[in-house]
This record gives sequence, structure tokens and C-alpha cells, in this order.
Amino acid sequence: MAFVLGAKSRAELVGVHPDFVRFVELTLEYSQQDFGVHDGLRTEAEQREYVRTGASQTMDSLHRKQADGWGHAVDLVPFINGKLRWEWGPIYVIAAAAKRAAKDLNLRIRWGGCWQELSQIKGDTPEDMERAVEAYGAARRKAGKKVFTDGPHFELAR
Repeated sequence: MAFVLGAKSRAELVGVHPDFVRFVELTLEYSQQDFGVHDGLRTEAEQREYVRTGASQTMDSLHRKQADGWGHAVDLVPFINGKLRWEWGPIYVIAAAAKRAAKDLNLRIRWGGCWQELSQIKGDTPEDMERAVEAYGAARRKAGKKVFTDGPHFELAR
């Protein structure tokens, strides 16, 4: 199954680090689930609005231009029946493909589903990705901390 990035997704990748763009393209090549790039580089105003609405937790987002002049984060949202859909089942499929792409490109990528580097997640199936999200949530709750999962979010590890 060969998916391609559409014009809107390509536009979202303008200003994103070239290594990260290659990661997105390879993830799509490996993925059994079509997706679109919902967000790449964000302006300060866009990020401020995401924080205000609770969609993001910080103004220090890697979606913002970094010291090297590039954005270091993207949101890869499942494309289902002609629409972007924030549904966990397909997100796990994308995350599994992302883990493979990160490994093949030798990139350290952190996933917002569990806020770990993909290389630290045991296994490489969608079910393994789901277990990682569940373990993250359980550990945060046990520690009395807030659980914030952002399944479509991928960023270059700092």
C-alpha cells in the first residue's frame, strides 16, 4: 500500500528539519495507515493558542523554530475516510512505523504517546505502542501526576 503526502502535509513540513522530513516520509512509506501532517512549524501565536486551549502544555514546544532555525516536531494524524481523525488504534499503527523509520535513519525520536524515545519502547508492533501508552499513564497516575498523551506528536529528542 503506497501512501503519498498531500499538498497540505507538504506545506506543514516547510521549515521542519530536513532529517525530520525524511523521517516523516519514511514513516509514511512503512505505515499501513495513511496519515497527514497536521502541524509542523508553529508561530508563537499558534503555540500560545494551543497552550490556552490545553492542546499543548508549553510554549517551549519543539514545533517552534529552534536554535538551528528549524522546527523539530510534527503531528502525524491518521487519515480515515477522507478526514484527519484522532483515533488511537490507527495512531498505534503509525507509531510502530515511526519506530522502524527512526531506527533505519538512526534518529532519536520521542513520541508523545508515552513521552519516550521510540528506541526505548519494547517491541515494534501497534500493540507494543499501546502497551507503552498504558504503562506511561499507569506510572503517572501512581506518582500522582497528570497524564498528558499526544499520540500524533513526534519530536527530535533533545
